[in-house]
Amino acid sequence: MEEVQLEQLERWVIRGTRRAKQRLDPASAAGAGAAGKNGRKTSLSRWKFCVHADKRQMLQELTRSLQQRPAQAHVLWELAACICQAVAADGFRLFLADRASPEVLAQYLGLDSSEGGEPKVQRLSSEGAHGAEVPTGPAHVARTKEPLRLSRAEPDPRFPHAFHANSDCTHVLYQPVVQPDGQLAAVLELWRREPGPPFHEEDEEIASSYLVWGGIALHYAQLYVSMNKQRTLNDFLLAVVKSIFQDMVSIDALVMKIMNFAQRLVDADRASLFLVDSKTKELYARIFDVGVSDVVENAGELVDEAGAKQPSSREIRFPLGTGIAGQVALTGEILNIDDAYSDPRFNRMVDQLTGYHTQSILCMPIFIRGVVIGVVQMVNKHVGTFTKEDEEAFETFAVYCGLALHHAKLYDKIARSEQKYRVALEVLSYHNTCSEDEVEKMHAQGIPDSIPGVDDYYFSVFALDDYEKARHAIFMFQDLFGLSRFDTDSVIRFTLTVKKNYRRVPYHNWTHGFAVANSMYSIIKHAPGVFSPNECLALFIAALCHDLDHRGKNNKFMLETESPLAAIYSTSTMEHHHFNQTVTILQQKGHNIFSKLSNSEYKQVLGLMKHCILATDLAVFFPNRAKVNQLLADNSFNWNSSSHRLLLQAITMTASDLSASAKPWELQVETVKVIFEEFYEQGDAERANGLQPIPMMDRNQPDQQASSQVGFLTGICLPCYTLMDQLIPSTRPMLEQCKANLKRWQEIDESTRLKEQKT
Repeated sequence: MEEVQLEQLERWVIRGTRRAKQRLDPASAAGAGAAGKNGRKTSLSRWKFCVHADKRQMLQELTRSLQQRPAQAHVLWELAACICQAVAADGFRLFLADRASPEVLAQYLGLDSSEGGEPKVQRLSSEGAHGAEVPTGPAHVARTKEPLRLSRAEPDPRFPHAFHANSDCTHVLYQPVVQPDGQLAAVLELWRREPGPPFHEEDEEIASSYLVWGGIALHYAQLYVSMNKQRTLNDFLLAVVKSIFQDMVSIDALVMKIMNFAQRLVDADRASLFLVDSKTKELYARIFDVGVSDVVENAGELVDEAGAKQPSSREIRFPLGTGIAGQVALTGEILNIDDAYSDPRFNRMVDQLTGYHTQSILCMPIFIRGVVIGVVQMVNKHVGTFTKEDEEAFETFAVYCGLALHHAKLYDKIARSEQKYRVALEVLSYHNTCSEDEVEKMHAQGIPDSIPGVDDYYFSVFALDDYEKARHAIFMFQDLFGLSRFDTDSVIRFTLTVKKNYRRVPYHNWTHGFAVANSMYSIIKHAPGVFSPNECLALFIAALCHDLDHRGKNNKFMLETESPLAAIYSTSTMEHHHFNQTVTILQQKGHNIFSKLSNSEYKQVLGLMKHCILATDLAVFFPNRAKVNQLLADNSFNWNSSSHRLLLQAITMTASDLSASAKPWELQVETVKVIFEEFYEQGDAERANGLQPIPMMDRNQPDQQASSQVGFLTGICLPCYTLMDQLIPSTRPMLEQCKANLKRWQEIDESTRLKEQKT
């Protein structure tokens, strides 16, 4: 086989490709034949010159141009200039093809004179409606993607107006610029004046050769543009996310941001956002437009795009399916309309009233979890019409818009709920706060200097009415801590309000709260120095408040009936609620008894109070008892250890909470009556909820009282008071009385068993 020069091979490839295309498209071949009178064989020396010299220089210049301004239009312009020089044309024009509609052309006019100027283009239309008219030659080449040669001396009947009368152009070559994927990028028009020769087939081949090599630069320019667009979009979306998620002040502010971002994203002249009201099946907007004057106000009314008149509250509403936005909201499909006036769904009323001329519309749905929650409508792209790229970019943008709108609605609901909560709290605090008359009465009667027997472990709380219990509680506080570090008025208000916030249930009421505080007072009084001052303060206040707002039901009932409290606190449900109620009272005006404490003391006391109140949950007692038993068995209990002291405080709280079992028998029996009445009420509530109460809470089994008390005192009370006796020996009277009560309950239980056996 003979050797073939590279230039000759390249020439064969280009000619072979052209002939193959002509065989596939006979019409194009006929057209080429009609215009091919200027055909002649190519001079190989000229071909070599073009291949070796000009093309190498062209690639070098294109490379430099690509580095300086890697835009596709600019690369095409530089490439066109090189081809113009290579074929010895007198001038050229470049027509850029629309990527979405390749037959829609725009003449490239170069760059703005300003530094970093944008490309200047003139949109062309075959009808001449919205721009200059497209010459018939470029339009034909855009359709066929085949070169076209024309000469004034040899007119082509297909193009009677190819040459203007006032033009000195006598020969024209139209060359399509086709990308590797077959997409038309541009149409190049080259012309020669007299006395220049006509264009020949060799000129087409030279231009094609340049386009083959220049296509490399064009390809990389396209890659750069694509990557740059993606980077710009990513930066844009990052700015969107930062802006809309960092500052969700109101739904209106978010809507304004979304419309502004949408307008910038697709280079629209105007943007509107409508939200879907799922209840009324309507679209609504409080802010209708961004980019022009919002709407026309006429006689105190507003007119929207759907034709709905609205009062000047500036909220517009119209049914789903009405207008273009309503149609998108109904179907969830994108509408990209190049000519709004040709679409029957478009309402011309707004344009007629405002004088604004709507040309193109891009209307996009915003989804969240597959449901349309809003519609963004963009009007009049500044350059050209809305493209597929605009749709794709906005689809990504719409994901973030949907999330932002969804979270903004949630934020709005939370904000409204918070306001409702504040109103409810204000109402409740008014009704659950002591009155000024009660405070004045307490001041008038004064706090006694001493109350004999109040520090006795066997003190009876049943001999006092509720008001006297409050006076005794204030006395005990004053006796333990004095009033130098506390405000007397705050102590009185706090105590009276605590009394008022205990519910009127059979057992866990103000009487029980006072009884536990009294037992804690007795323990502290009989064991001076065991607890630090702040520990004593936390223990006493925790004992007084440990069952605030108790509903007469245990934690198990709250969980099984799915109480709202159980949803808030999964463990120690009621105990957490009691502590929070205590904090709520402290936060009310004039009730903060700790106001004179330092910040560190305040935090310490509040933390100890929470620990002590949570310790009254018997589920917490059992692991605490095991830990203390182990420490005592190992003789390793350390009074200086903070964790050991916390265990001691927890056991002391339990001992005070169960102190009814360590009272004289008459008081013990009186307490058991109200305990079981509360148990029976819970059992009734469980039965009403379809639950089976345990025997101890079943009022149909009253014979279980003695047996349950034996189990309760044996399994919980005696172990607790035994530990207390080991840690704080001065509490031994509680252990002894508990044993005595247990013995009585055992006798009653045994008697009950004997009666059952006889029957």
